[in-house]
Amino acid sequence: MYKEVLRSIENIEIYPVISLVIFVAFFLGMFVWVLRVPKSHIEHMENLPIDEDENLTSQQQ
Repeated sequence: MYKEVLRSIENIEIYPVISLVIFVAFFLGMFVWVLRVPKSHIEHMENLPIDEDENLTSQQQ
C-alpha cells in the first residue's frame, strides 16, 4: 500500500539524492572547518572545563 502511494508522487526520486547531497555537504563542510580552525581556538575549548572548575572552587572559598 505505501509503495503505491509513494510511486504515485511525481518526481519523488529526487528526494533521496537531495538528502544525500545535504548529508555529504554538511560533513565535508565540517571536515574543512576542522582542518582550518586555529589551534589556539582548539586549546581554548580544551581548557574550558578545567577553567570552569577552577573558577567554581575559587568562588566557593
